[in-house]
Amino acid sequence: MTELTLHNREATMAMGQKLAPYLQAGDVIVLNGDLGAGKTTFTKGLAAGLGIKNVIKSPTFTIIREYQSGRLPLYHMDIYRLENGGAEDLGLEEYFDGDGISVVEWAEFIEDELPADFLAINFKRTDDEKTRVLSFEPHGARFETIVNQMVTAHD
Repeated sequence: MTELTLHNREATMAMGQKLAPYLQAGDVIVLNGDLGAGKTTFTKGLAAGLGIKNVIKSPTFTIIREYQSGRLPLYHMDIYRLENGGAEDLGLEEYFDGDGISVVEWAEFIEDELPADFLAINFKRTDDEKTRVLSFEPHGARFETIVNQMVTAHD
């Protein structure tokens, strides 16, 4: 597992932006962390890196927000409200196998639905309110390569 320390919101957004060029249709990114840990901030950077100009908002109440205006569509999902089930009714595999990037928050509630290959990013707060530690957990060789390239580029 690879860890990076980011010292402010801008660095979190920049890390999302840095990931975007590596991604292709059908990629699934899982974001784990407490409320306010930086998951939506990261997604805003990812969207900017894909060329999406829309305002990115947390999909907490809508479950899935779709953004079509970038290099690839972005499907931002917040599965928290499905803690007690209902994911099978969303057709998640159509998103995961589709033409865009799926970013999933609170994916522990749909673990059975996730594809074999995906990138999990864990967001951890620190004692410094602005600093976050991101740990990257690649599932599959392609995501291992992406993480290695991103970390090398970050140094």
